[in-house]
Amino acid sequence: TQTNTPTLGALEYKTGEIYANPAATQQILDDAEIDIENWLASEVETEFAYQEGVAFVSGNGANKPNGVLTYITGGTNATAHPWGDIKTVNSGAAAAITSDGLLDLIYALPTEYSSAATLVANRTTLGTIRKLKDGQGNYLWQPSFQAGQPATLSGHSIRELPGLPDIAANSTPVLFGDFKRDYLIVDRIGIRVLRDPFTNKPFVHFYSTKRVGGGLLNPDVIKALKVSA
Repeated sequence: TQTNTPTLGALEYKTGEIYANPAATQQILDDAEIDIENWLASEVETEFAYQEGVAFVSGNGANKPNGVLTYITGGTNATAHPWGDIKTVNSGAAAAITSDGLLDLIYALPTEYSSAATLVANRTTLGTIRKLKDGQGNYLWQPSFQAGQPATLSGHSIRELPGLPDIAANSTPVLFGDFKRDYLIVDRIGIRVLRDPFTNKPFVHFYSTKRVGGGLLNPDVIKALKVSA
C-alpha cells in the first residue's frame, strides 16, 4: 500500500548587493613594482568576505540576507520559517556561560544531527569557554594536536565566528548545529569588477559588486545558547 508522501514548499531568501569602488592613478598602476590592481582586488575580496559573514549572522534583510540570529526564538524572523524558529537553551547563570549550560546546549540537539555539528562563537566568547572545567576540574576544551584540525568540546569541533555577540544578559553568543543543513547561502555569480578609467581621470576606478543572499534552511539542526538575564 502507498505510504505517506513528502510535500514540497517554497522558501524565499532575500538578497542584496555589496560594492566597493577603490581608485588608483594610472601612474601608480604603470610604475608600481607590485601589481596594484591585483592587490586592490584581494583587499576588496577580504572586506566582502567579512561583511558577508556579519550579514549571514545578524543581517536585517534590508538589502542584505536575513542573519541566522534573526530566526532564534524572539527574533525578528522567528515566525518566518514554516518549520518554526531556532530553539534556545539557557546558559545557567546570569550574564555568564556555564559548563553545564554548554553541555545542555550540545545534548539539546537531536542525535541524527549531532555527528556533523559544530560549536561556534566569537573570539572573546571562545576565550571564556576555554577556561571552563567539569566537576573534576578537567577543561571541557580539548586543543587539537593535529595541524588543520579544530579544537573540540565534548567531542565536537569548535570554530570562530566573528559576527556573533559577546557574552551579556539576554544575548545568544553560542550556536551549535550542522550549519551546512541549517543556513542556505545564495551566491549569484561571485565578484564582478567594472574597470572605469574615464569617470574621474587620472584615477582608474575598480567598481566591484557582488550579489548574495541567505536565510534559514532548517531550524531543527541548530540550537542557540541564551545567556540568562
